[in-house]
Amino acid sequence: MKKPILVIPIGDAAGIGPEITVKALADDTVHKMARLVVVGNKKVLQEAIKFSNARMTINCIDEPQAGNFVPGVLNLIDLDNIEINKLKMGAVQAMTGKAAYEYIEVATRLCLAKKADVLTTTAINKESLKAAKVPFIGHTEIVGALTQTKNPLTMFQVHNLRVFFLSRHVSLRQACELVTKDNLLAFIDQSVSALKILGVKNPHMAIAGLNPHSGEHGLFGREEVDAVMPAVAAARERGINVEGPIGADSVFYFALKGKYDAVLSLYHDQGHIATKMVDFEKTISITIGMPILRTSVDHGTALDIAGQGIASPVSLIEAIRLGAEYAPFFKQD
Repeated sequence: MKKPILVIPIGDAAGIGPEITVKALADDTVHKMARLVVVGNKKVLQEAIKFSNARMTINCIDEPQAGNFVPGVLNLIDLDNIEINKLKMGAVQAMTGKAAYEYIEVATRLCLAKKADVLTTTAINKESLKAAKVPFIGHTEIVGALTQTKNPLTMFQVHNLRVFFLSRHVSLRQACELVTKDNLLAFIDQSVSALKILGVKNPHMAIAGLNPHSGEHGLFGREEVDAVMPAVAAARERGINVEGPIGADSVFYFALKGKYDAVLSLYHDQGHIATKMVDFEKTISITIGMPILRTSVDHGTALDIAGQGIASPVSLIEAIRLGAEYAPFFKQD
């Protein structure tokens, strides 16, 4: 069986995306996992190779299948969309925001055309996107629009811990308002379907509590009584193996130890803190529920250290590993 093709857009050229791309592909282990194709800018990557002291040659190609998939070779689809003399490392720029969007667009279309198996993304900068008048706040929204997916599902994975999120980029007050029986039941269904897509048989899920001690039967809030418990009961009637609410101070630990296949976090930071405290660098974002599979680093552009050659590629290597691991289970329609 051939190794899957993973396509990697380099992200914001003024950030650490090009550097970690070069460093990850300089690691021989990633080539044992997958065939890797980069979408980016040749001059930007040449600079990254220099300040990273990487031993690598760039092989420009038009199609992923034309790649020379051996260690030491970076197969690149070059968009030539950066004026290198105007690039300011570590700075927010419309030029790099526009280019970052274009890398994602090309990489996504390669996956949609089944010329690549997985989209594995590096970091983009929200301010640079805004400066370029790109009408999206992040990767999930961009790829969702390009694939015509209304509600892509985000899952974090770190080691044995998988976490889904009932809400993402909303205020904490809004997140609490979204904890309803109907929303929870829909997310339980989506999460279980996603786990099955990723090869998990008979998924066993847990729902994190929202309030301290899961509300103590209404003493510290009624969300668990009015929303979580009814949603869990309804899901069980459908044959879904789900438990909850379980206190957020323990449920992630139990899942990490293998008691549950995944946890549904009830708001953004609840699940982010849990995963990143396990292993910050190896926490990976996986987007499911689209016609393509996406894995991603879960860190930013790190403009403060861009261009210095000190960025760690560990997160991207892990995103490549999980992309390659899940690719055989993911079936495109």
